[in-house]
Amino acid sequence: MEKHKYSGKTKEDAIDQAKIDLQETENNLLIKELQEVKSGLFKGKKIEIEVIERREVIKHIKDYLNKLIKNLGFTANIEIKNKEEIPAYTIYSDNDSLLIGKNGKNLKALSIITSQHITKELGFPFKFTIDINSYKEKHEKSLERLAKKIAKEVAETKIAAKLDSMNSYERRIIHNALSNHKKVYTESEGEEPNRYIVIKPKEEE
Repeated sequence: MEKHKYSGKTKEDAIDQAKIDLQETENNLLIKELQEVKSGLFKGKKIEIEVIERREVIKHIKDYLNKLIKNLGFTANIEIKNKEEIPAYTIYSDNDSLLIGKNGKNLKALSIITSQHITKELGFPFKFTIDINSYKEKHEKSLERLAKKIAKEVAETKIAAKLDSMNSYERRIIHNALSNHKKVYTESEGEEPNRYIVIKPKEEE
């Protein structure tokens, strides 16, 4: 993952230099402002930036994931897709269940380790997602189905329903699934790590 340095009278000048040199649009460049540098007694100051091509970062993450998985003793293929401009990595391994772990615990750890690594390399966060054989996608759909099923029961009985404890990612899926529901609303209650959602009936107008 090559880092390039450019300087100019302004940050915009430095970025223009990077765009010309790398033959890329600004959207495809990750830019970090480094510092003001003195360019001479009478020449004033210049702004220095560090630039990395977005495609190189995407490839670096894939290579890092491959290395991690290999060190864990697994063989895997990794597909990359863009979802709303965010790179989405889907791993297909020779033992998906072990790599996912109980309730996605190992997958979450893999995501955290990779995120920490890339943040350290870049000096700032970079958004991406990691999934294993569409586990997260299937899990999300399962949670959405559960939310709608219980919401229907709550709407009919007018009795609030308490769900099992969930992590923040799972709770967000439930909240989003029912955010526009006409007859129920959701609230998170309890303390971490046992925080849970309660689906409650709305008062009739």
